[in-house]
Amino acid sequence: MTRLFFPAVLFLLAALPLAGEEVLRGRIDIDMEPVYALSPEAPYPLDAETARRRALEEAALNFAAMIYGWDFSYEAGEKERGLAENLDMERRGAVVFGDGRLRVTDADLDGAHFSVWADYRMSAAQLRRMEQWRAGQNRIIQGTGRADFGGRGGGSDAWIRGKTAALEDAARAAIRAMLRGTERNRPRRVRGRIALAEFPRFYFERGAWAVAARFHVEQIEVEPFPVY
Repeated sequence: MTRLFFPAVLFLLAALPLAGEEVLRGRIDIDMEPVYALSPEAPYPLDAETARRRALEEAALNFAAMIYGWDFSYEAGEKERGLAENLDMERRGAVVFGDGRLRVTDADLDGAHFSVWADYRMSAAQLRRMEQWRAGQNRIIQGTGRADFGGRGGGSDAWIRGKTAALEDAARAAIRAMLRGTERNRPRRVRGRIALAEFPRFYFERGAWAVAARFHVEQIEVEPFPVY
């Protein structure tokens, strides 16, 4: 195993949090020789700069899903009434690549396996959001999801689009699992919020991204079917 130290302008050690700040922390694993390198635009094997960027992009995706999450509206549907099942999700916010609060604190290379630990120093407003997730009337629900990688010609960013889609698919699975466990009679419509509870585990399986994740799920409004 080799511990890597990239140029300071690229990989800065995370500064100590200031008073009143809280740091989120998670691990990212990057394959330097990915089997999913289907796009001609994508470098293969990955160079240090590409691996660094991918680690930070994935960390940003996960931190945003933890801090902001998604609003959702779920319509259960019912064949007898001609109502289709529908689940809409909308992201509530993002952590962008280059955010100065996002830092990589450690990096290791073991053969073709590259892993980093990333920290994110939350602002006061972001910390209030996290406190709402922790204190709200929500449940911790497991969800698994899948998404196509994107295929040949999908562009050099197809990998992160695939992971984003897989994570959102896992969130949908968690919402459905919660409703099956809490509603004896299926509701007509449920509105709520969902957020990632911790960094998920991504893996590549049969040509697609797969992910196992745990979520905070909060119901805000439950509308039952009308009784006839």
